[in-house]
Amino acid sequence: MNQLLTAFTESLVAFAATNIDDIIILLLLFSQVDVNFRRSHIWVGHFLGFLIIILASLPGFFGGLFVQREFIGLLGILPIIIGIKKLVKKDQENTQIQAVTTDLKGSSPANPILAFISSILHPQVYKVGAVTVANGGDNISIYIPLFAGQNLVTLGVIIGVFFFMVGILCVTADLLSRQAPIAYVLSLHSKTFIPFILIALGLFIMYERGTFSLLMSIKI
Repeated sequence: MNQLLTAFTESLVAFAATNIDDIIILLLLFSQVDVNFRRSHIWVGHFLGFLIIILASLPGFFGGLFVQREFIGLLGILPIIIGIKKLVKKDQENTQIQAVTTDLKGSSPANPILAFISSILHPQVYKVGAVTVANGGDNISIYIPLFAGQNLVTLGVIIGVFFFMVGILCVTADLLSRQAPIAYVLSLHSKTFIPFILIALGLFIMYERGTFSLLMSIKI
């Protein structure tokens, strides 16, 4: 039970630290919705891109099956380094947003099933997915140490929470796309806390995996 609670907590903290700034990207995408670029394209594309990031992070889980748990905790240094880097350079960071063009022509099939399939196969879906991967590629260095040392159950909890939160993020961005000033203020202040969240996550990963005990047991 404690493992499940820990996995749940870690997943929420990791998601908040790595995806809050995605709100700007999603706001831009939802602001471009029209007859040719639909909300379904954004939803499917964003989930597809996030799935790719998750799959790219799974080597951390498989590596954890063969490496001692205390040594796996050393991977917690990665989010600590990233957090410190963001803290030092936060005044120099500029959010880079890759616009998705909506100049494609076409009509949707009348049949609901065909319309759904057409939505999944639509080129705009892959454009949104590409934006998600490009913007969240750095997340892999956070998820690898998070996945390492988990078992199948706790890994399932983490991934389940991640995808649930992706849905929440999309809903929030869709609602805020009609109130851009509020979204801007939220995203602006979130950048202040993200570095500290990453550092805390890294320290917690090292503590929970028993890495600190391992380091203290080493005699110099």
